[in-house]
Amino acid sequence: MSSIFAPASAKAVPIWFVDAANWPQLSKQLPKAAVDFAAAAGFTPGGNKHLLLPGDKGLMGILFAPDQGPRAERFGAGRLVSALPKGIYSFVNEPAGGAQALEDAVLGFALSSYRFARYKKASESPKLSPPKSIDAKRIERMVSAIARARDLVNTPTNDMGPDALEASALDLAKIYGAKSRVIRGAQLLKQNFPLIHAVGRAGAQEPRLVDVTWGKVSHPKITLVGKGVCFDTGGLDIKPSSAMLLMKKDMAGAATALALAQMIMDAKLPVRLRVLLPIVENAIAGNAFRPGDIYPSRKGATVEIGNTDAEGRLILADALSLADDDTPDMMFVFATLTGAARVALGPDLPPFYTMSDELGLEVQQEGMRVHDPVWRLPLWEPYDALLDGKISTLVNVSNGPFAGSITAALFLRRFIEKAKQWAYFDIYGWNPSTKPGRPEGGEVQAARLLYGLLARRFGKG
Repeated sequence: MSSIFAPASAKAVPIWFVDAANWPQLSKQLPKAAVDFAAAAGFTPGGNKHLLLPGDKGLMGILFAPDQGPRAERFGAGRLVSALPKGIYSFVNEPAGGAQALEDAVLGFALSSYRFARYKKASESPKLSPPKSIDAKRIERMVSAIARARDLVNTPTNDMGPDALEASALDLAKIYGAKSRVIRGAQLLKQNFPLIHAVGRAGAQEPRLVDVTWGKVSHPKITLVGKGVCFDTGGLDIKPSSAMLLMKKDMAGAATALALAQMIMDAKLPVRLRVLLPIVENAIAGNAFRPGDIYPSRKGATVEIGNTDAEGRLILADALSLADDDTPDMMFVFATLTGAARVALGPDLPPFYTMSDELGLEVQQEGMRVHDPVWRLPLWEPYDALLDGKISTLVNVSNGPFAGSITAALFLRRFIEKAKQWAYFDIYGWNPSTKPGRPEGGEVQAARLLYGLLARRFGKG
């Protein structure tokens, strides 16, 4: 087992889940000195409280009393990571919610243990020896993939530009024996990816499209497309400086696609996986694309540039057109695309869009089940006309301040015709503050829920 979990150890400090129902019986099982100490400390069940119980040779154990009720934190046990001294711990009983609550506690603890230590040494976190009753390998698979993707998002652009993001994708492909190809620079024009080239040509590193395939050709086709804008100045429609501070995270869509791909390949799900990552930097230079420019797309539709800060949908358009040519059975698209999505639903609840009511219900239910929530917004047909161009097939932004996330999704829909089922996720890719299971910084949203959905459809995972 990797460093995410500690191996089983007789020296692990026990953690007991405490609630109003089990506390009377648990009090009888604990040493009298521990119960007396808890009483003297005023410990009572609930409120996400914890208590370190002293013993003759250090810590005897930990009492943890998670909140109950509809507002209880599913990953509340992650609070213990910052509260406990380094060492090895183990959960020795089930919380009130039973087996699922125990799995949530382990997952929350593991996700909370993430530290970004590329530039500054991080303090050592406590380790958890997972209970035998849970599928630790599955949890480890998800947490490892998420940690890798969080690292990508947290790394600033001077070390995570297009070259580095491409290298990370190719490294992951190599680990799992996947095939890959990369189309860079002028080759994008020769191979008909004009929008990717236009957006990224002003960057110091060439724009590119990474194409990774894995699995048997005979298996169901699952395609993942992720926006890889390694930094977004806004282009000639430049962002204010305050809006640029987090733009290293504008490649979180690509990082999310890679995280989900890692989970799928590591689980050996019986699918034909394809990952498409259009990777650019939206920079400012003499050859930057301009407001008012009109470019052809891979699909053939011409696009007038209403705003150079709406670049993500442009590079996705060419990638989606390529993906769609393959007629995938399922296609999932990830992008930090609009501020309007954050205004509507905040940073923790990404909106998603799909033409399939069946898939939409399945996605939303799975998200709630695994505590990776998303919320479906409509592809509202009357708004599609807002994208019609006067001197081009379409414009990349609507002429107005309303429904920005919906019109962006409608723009992407224009480039999808053959995919049997698809969903697009307008993610934030960042935790503004630390919460259990979600440390401040780069975040992966929707990957766990889609891994669970695909594992249910195509294999145990």
